[in-house]
Amino acid sequence: MFKKVLPLSTILSLRFLGLFLVLPVLSVYALELEGATPFLVGVIVGGYALTQAIFQIPFGSLSDKIGRKPTLLIGLVIFLIGSIFCAYSTDIYSLMLGRFLQGAGAIGSVITAMISDLVEEEIRGKAMAIMGGFIGLSFALAMGLGPVIGAKFGIDVLFMITAVLAILAMLILFTKVPNPPKIKHTYHKKAKTIDILKDSNLLNMIIINGMQKGLMTIAFVLIPIILTSDSYGFMWDKSELYKAYIPAMILGLASMGPAAIFGEKRNKSKEIFLLSIVLFIGSFLIMGLTTNSTIFVIGVIMFFVAFNMMEPLLQSMITKFAKVHQKGTALGISNSVAYFATFIGGSTAGVLLGFVDRATIGISVAILAVIWLIWTLRLQNPIKHSHLYIPQDEVDENKLSNLEHEHIAEWYINETEKLIVVKYVSDAINRDELKAKITI
Repeated sequence: MFKKVLPLSTILSLRFLGLFLVLPVLSVYALELEGATPFLVGVIVGGYALTQAIFQIPFGSLSDKIGRKPTLLIGLVIFLIGSIFCAYSTDIYSLMLGRFLQGAGAIGSVITAMISDLVEEEIRGKAMAIMGGFIGLSFALAMGLGPVIGAKFGIDVLFMITAVLAILAMLILFTKVPNPPKIKHTYHKKAKTIDILKDSNLLNMIIINGMQKGLMTIAFVLIPIILTSDSYGFMWDKSELYKAYIPAMILGLASMGPAAIFGEKRNKSKEIFLLSIVLFIGSFLIMGLTTNSTIFVIGVIMFFVAFNMMEPLLQSMITKFAKVHQKGTALGISNSVAYFATFIGGSTAGVLLGFVDRATIGISVAILAVIWLIWTLRLQNPIKHSHLYIPQDEVDENKLSNLEHEHIAEWYINETEKLIVVKYVSDAINRDELKAKITI
């Protein structure tokens, strides 16, 4: 399992490392560019997310049609072009265009769908946790390296590093990533995108994913500006920002593993989400109200712990709720909403910085998170399914085509490995009886 997940997780983490390298310092550097305003700075921070939101669904659907690997290559090439454009930007508007191009390479949902193709659902939670761990590691490296490299060499060097990381990801794609199995599915009615939105479990996960990512960009607009600007009283130097980010990411990474294990093995994802939201509420209240830099850093730590507790569970839950033929599109919709929320979060934070004080922003975000907490109370933990794997030549196709039961979620054919796969509720159906229903 690890050999299948490692190359894809590395590609995703390299891409995120490039994006995250600039996040800790982007808002303060962007304020110095010609034509900059707090609103435009917010758009710059979350700008990549707008085009991510637009292209997530097309990329997810495209990967279902032409294959995961070709789609990943297209996305990485676009991301490379955007990174180079950002590196040579000289004003706020050219930087904004580059950020939009970076986001247009929307491959996150494609990688997640490919992992779910390669890994059985019983261990998919571990696979997603590995992927989340790699993303968390890229966070940690970016939080430490970004402020230091940016302060010494300038933000244009950070963007060039991002371009190099994109090229490295392409090399890994064609040398290390295995081809996913060819899946054939048969259903009595054609699945539609609207079916995903009508599924209450998938809809809940889409909202949770969107809120988490929206709060992320709000934090990345506020934290560096509040700590470095004279008007907020902390007056840190840009090169000192790592003092807030490094401990936050270390503790965030430390919380990720236990949260993934508790959420997956004990099927308590809802409880993890609720705890994370409570931490989000506390973190924004602290960052909005405190005048002590140590307490402010505690608020930053709470934020990253909450974010990292959620991260390994989100994608896993979506792939569990979606049927095999929906995974690419479901992840595309979820990530599209998440990136749109990312853009709105950054832009809104930029607008608010120009009109209200940080206390008002912190309290407002905390109130929004309380509403989110109440909404999440209606979430259900996923039903635990098992999978029956039978060689294709041992199955009666007529019996299989008529296989229906309220506790059978779906069945499909893995044509690459010549297997019939039936997803069912093990507590409600006897495995041997189920096998007898469809074998020759």
